[in-house]
Amino acid sequence: MSKKNSNVLAIGIMFFLFMMISFVTGLQNPFGIIVKNQFSATNFMSQLGNAANFIAYAFMGLPAGLILSKKGYKFTALLAVAIGFVGVCITFLSGRAESFGIYLLGAFISGFSMCMLNTVVNPMLNTLGGGGNSGNQLIQWGGSCNSLAATICPVFVGYLIGDAAKAQISDANPALFIAMGIFALAFVIILFSAIPEPELENAAKVQEQDTMAKVKGALSYRHFVLGIIAIFLYVGVEVGIPNFVNLYMTSPAIGISTAVAGTIVGMYWFLMLCGRLLGASIGGKVSSKTMMVSVSSIAIVLLLLGMILGNSTTVRFPAITSNLSFSLEPIPVGVMFFVLCGLCTSVMWGAIFNLAVEGLGKYTSIASGIFMVMVMGGGILPLIQGAVADAADSYLLSYIVALAGVAYILFFALFGSKPKKA
Repeated sequence: MSKKNSNVLAIGIMFFLFMMISFVTGLQNPFGIIVKNQFSATNFMSQLGNAANFIAYAFMGLPAGLILSKKGYKFTALLAVAIGFVGVCITFLSGRAESFGIYLLGAFISGFSMCMLNTVVNPMLNTLGGGGNSGNQLIQWGGSCNSLAATICPVFVGYLIGDAAKAQISDANPALFIAMGIFALAFVIILFSAIPEPELENAAKVQEQDTMAKVKGALSYRHFVLGIIAIFLYVGVEVGIPNFVNLYMTSPAIGISTAVAGTIVGMYWFLMLCGRLLGASIGGKVSSKTMMVSVSSIAIVLLLLGMILGNSTTVRFPAITSNLSFSLEPIPVGVMFFVLCGLCTSVMWGAIFNLAVEGLGKYTSIASGIFMVMVMGGGILPLIQGAVADAADSYLLSYIVALAGVAYILFFALFGSKPKKA
C-alpha cells in the first residue's frame, strides 16, 4: 500500500473514532434527565454520570499517552475500543439492575475508553496534517464527524425517553445496543487495517526518557501550561451548555417534552458540526489564534444574552416531536442564544490543542496524555454548574460558570498562546 493511500485510510479510521467518542460521551446528556427522575436526583447528582465519564480522563490521561508512545496508535485504539464495549455493557446492566451505582461505574469505564481514543485521534490527525494550520484543519474535519454523532445522540435518546417523569435507563437500550455494535465493528476494522506508527518510528530513533522527565519537559513550556487550563475549561463549557439547556427545558417551569428538548440539544451539536466544517474549510488560511479570539468573544456575548433574556419571550425553533413529526416549537429566547454557542465552541478544541502543542516536538505524545487528563473539566464544571443551579434555584444563573470559562479562553488566545518556555 502506498504511503498516500495508507494516510487516507488512517485519516478515515481516525474520523470514525471521532464519531464513536461523541456518541458514547453524548449519552450522558439525556441520561442526566433519566437519573434525575428515576432516582429523584438533584441537578448536582444528575451530572455525576457525566462527571464519572470525564473524571476517568484524570486517571487515564498520562497512562494513555505512555501506551501510545510505547505501543503505537493501533494497539491503543484496539484496547480503547474493547474497554468502551465493556463500559457500555455495564451501563446496559445498570438498567436491568436499576442501580445508580452501576450506572456510574459504566460511565466511568466508558470514560477510560474515550480518553484513550482522544489520545490517539488528536495527535494522529495533527501529524497526518503536517502540524500548524494544516494539522488544525484536519482536526476540525475530524471534529465535524464528532459533531455529527453528537447531533444524532440526544435527538434519538430524547425520543426513546418519552415522558421525562417516567424515564428509565432501560428506555435507552436501543442506543446502548447501537453503541456496542459500533465498538464491535470498529474493533474488526482497526484490527485488519494498516495504520502509520510515527510514535514507534520516533521511539526507535530517540533514546527512552523517564516519564516524569517527559512530563516536566512538556510543562516547561508556558503556553502549554496555559493551554491545558484552557482545555479543562473548554470541555466543561462545551458539555455544560447543552446539559443544562436540556434540564432547563424539561423542568416543570418550562415543560418542554424530552423529544423536543433532545432536538434542541441536537441542534447545538449540529451547529458545532456546521462550525467545524467551516473551520476545516478556512483552517488552512486563518490562524488558530484569530479563530479563537473571534469565537470566544462572540460566545461571551451569546451567553450574556441567554442569561439576561432567559424566558422573557419565546421563539419558534425547528424540532422533532414525540410522534416523529417536524414542527416549529416555541422555546425560551435564552435557550436560542445558548444553542447558538455551538457555532463558537465548535472550533475551540482543535485550535486550543494546536496552539498549546506548537513547538513541543518530542514532547507532543506525552503532552497529548496531559491534555486528556485535563478533559476531566467536562465532568467538574457541569458539577459546579449544577451546584450553582441548586444553590441559586436558577438554571440561567448557573451559566456564570460557562461565562467565566470562555473569558479565560479568550485570555489564552490573546495573551497566553505564544510559544514560550516558562
